[in-house]
Amino acid sequence: MNQFSHLVYFIPLFPLIGFLINGLARNSLSKSATGLIGSGVILASFILSVLIFLEVKAPGFQPVIVNLFDFIRVIDFNISFAFRVDQLSTLWLLIVTGIGFLIHVYSTSYMHDEAAPHFARFFAYMNLFVFSMLLLVLGANYVIMFIGWEGVGLCSYLLIGYWFKNNDYNYAARKAFVMNRIGDVGFLLAVFWLIAKLGTVDYNEVFAKASTLSTFDVTAITMLLFVGAAGKSAQIPLYTWLPDAMAGPTPVSALIHAATMVTAGIYMIVRSNILYSLAPFTQAVVATIGLATALLAATIAIKQNDIKKVLAYSTVSQLGYMFLGLGVGAYTGAVFHVMTHAFFKALLFLGAGSVIHAIHNGQDIRNMGGLKKYMPITHITFLLACLAISGIPPLSGFFSKDEILAAAYEHNILYWIVGVLTAGLTAFYMFRLYATTFQGSFRGTPEQEHHLHESPSAITIPLIILAVLSVVGGFMGIPEVFAADSHWLEHFLRPLIAKAEPAHPLSHSTEYMLMGTSVAIAMIAILFAWTRYSKKPEMEEATGAGKVFANKWYIDELYNAVIANPIQKLGSFLNNIIEKSVIDGVVNGVGKGIQYAGRQVRLVQSGQVGNYILLMVLSMVLMILLIFYGHNLNPIINWISK
Repeated sequence: MNQFSHLVYFIPLFPLIGFLINGLARNSLSKSATGLIGSGVILASFILSVLIFLEVKAPGFQPVIVNLFDFIRVIDFNISFAFRVDQLSTLWLLIVTGIGFLIHVYSTSYMHDEAAPHFARFFAYMNLFVFSMLLLVLGANYVIMFIGWEGVGLCSYLLIGYWFKNNDYNYAARKAFVMNRIGDVGFLLAVFWLIAKLGTVDYNEVFAKASTLSTFDVTAITMLLFVGAAGKSAQIPLYTWLPDAMAGPTPVSALIHAATMVTAGIYMIVRSNILYSLAPFTQAVVATIGLATALLAATIAIKQNDIKKVLAYSTVSQLGYMFLGLGVGAYTGAVFHVMTHAFFKALLFLGAGSVIHAIHNGQDIRNMGGLKKYMPITHITFLLACLAISGIPPLSGFFSKDEILAAAYEHNILYWIVGVLTAGLTAFYMFRLYATTFQGSFRGTPEQEHHLHESPSAITIPLIILAVLSVVGGFMGIPEVFAADSHWLEHFLRPLIAKAEPAHPLSHSTEYMLMGTSVAIAMIAILFAWTRYSKKPEMEEATGAGKVFANKWYIDELYNAVIANPIQKLGSFLNNIIEKSVIDGVVNGVGKGIQYAGRQVRLVQSGQVGNYILLMVLSMVLMILLIFYGHNLNPIINWISK
């Protein structure tokens, strides 16, 4: 019983071994060996994850804690380096290793033009990324989660700035790193607060003692955790790093947006759902910020012309949906959307990479068009992903998105209205992207058109697998309005996430109305985008509100004006005035003063023996006078001192 669960430490160990081999032997390994090792270790982790999943889903399973060693021990305080196997961690293992494996296989072809040492460096970073995410997911306490959390941040920096000779890419990597550190401060403070109040960071002990926390304490802890989640999962105001993360190779974008980094914040809050259920104020903040992020990012996406930027803002928007679900207590719905989003967003990014590969690194959709006849597999899989993210039944996105929207309607009808409007914008910008890229006629150069072709099988096979998952993945969460007791995911997660009964449950007729409304709005948006952009793609410059959307609401400019530039000016002031004039002035002044005194004293050394004898005699006379007549000098000394 649970024979594989006790071997869970091998799941992160395999990618770590791949990182060490590819990293240390990067100058001697062939590309074939590098790709085989880099992909093979992830496949090994995925196979073991599947075996553990089969154990976890068996009736009567109890969470397994695997203690490896004591990480910190101080008197009675102990933090174990331990892994936890339960329903939630197992789902994330399947997402990270399963989709991660497909992305690694895809990368063997996509990155093939890289020089061998850099090719191996890329796979080493990718393996380390997966290792860090697995450590985050498997940790049995908040400290081990935080170690993985920081590792994911480091790997994002390395991979976004993979082409380090480009300073713009280095800036994007640095931006991601710094903005994530801001969020990490919140996470770290929450961990310290838990230790101060509960004396532990172990999940079991924290959740068992959660009811003893005061309202202020639990609110503060959950708000600080949310700051960390907002940084990692790109929510207002810490979202601007994610679109710039497109600087990295396309497989990196797929890994960050679908399987690893951005899902970390969702995982952390779902794991802490008992704490959040005790903090209604925090839940309201999470829902509000999530909804605002979803709408803001959707408005930006409708005017972006870089194929990867559209998908990046789409990710930010979909993450906002997940936080909306978390905020209204629909934790299962948020996990459901994480899973379906992983399928179709990985497919979208890898499909975009296939297009970029075909037209030799072009990313402007205004210079594409008509690609469906040149790239049939990429075209049909990309179309299915667009339908899935738009929430068209019976594809996966329909079930997960509508579960969140239904929970939002039960909580606050305004949440539902904004959510449905955002869903309509999602359908519009995705089919604007699709129509501009695949419909109409090709608008690139004749040389590009001459070389257009379908991508190799190492690229198309992962696309086909992800397309199948995007189509059927929603059936793990069929709502009860269609069939009673049919939501498999809810049953699976029930031991960890108790279903909160709404104050005013939806009737079947209301639920059908909500679904019908969202689907109708999505279909209208799709038809409008298809007819508008398939024949006559927009080429003119955006004006009015469109210009605001195209310039991303000028948020980056605002941050530069309010935060970055003042800090840089303060730094220049401290450097030029305080450091150079004051601190350096004092230090250098002391040195110069000693040098001056030395030069003056040096003049006493005349080199004439007669002068030295005279000074010696005068000194001896002065000492004798002080010894024998010093007491008579006291009145004079006292007078001088007054």
